Amino acid sequence: MDVMRVLAIHTFPVHGEAGVDHASVQVGVTGLAGDRHKKAAVSLVGADAPQTRANLVLDAPTERVEALDGSVVRIGDVLLAVQTTGTSCPGLYATVGEPGSIHVGDPVETA
Repeated sequence: MDVMRVLAIHTFPVHGEAGVDHASVQVGVTGLAGDRHKKAAVSLVGADAPQTRANLVLDAPTERVEALDGSVVRIGDVLLAVQTTGTSCPGLYATVGEPGSIHVGDPVETA
């Protein structure tokens, strides 16, 4: 199976306004630098659902992204514990285990 990679990185500093695209971002324990506080520190979605307000868009279908539910993954320097959103929103929510940086093109590796 092909390795999933980060296709796009977004932050949403102001509720209801358009997001900001990034080539790379620093991720702390509370989430992406410049992002407002949300339900989860980080949100991930597949390339077939880019219209969501997810922080990380991966180059795979959302169904494949959601198959990571319950896993710990490393993206760039960042270690994330991922779980289902628990809502009708597609994708996954994540807590940050190890802060660091993420870049567009970074692989998603199970830890």
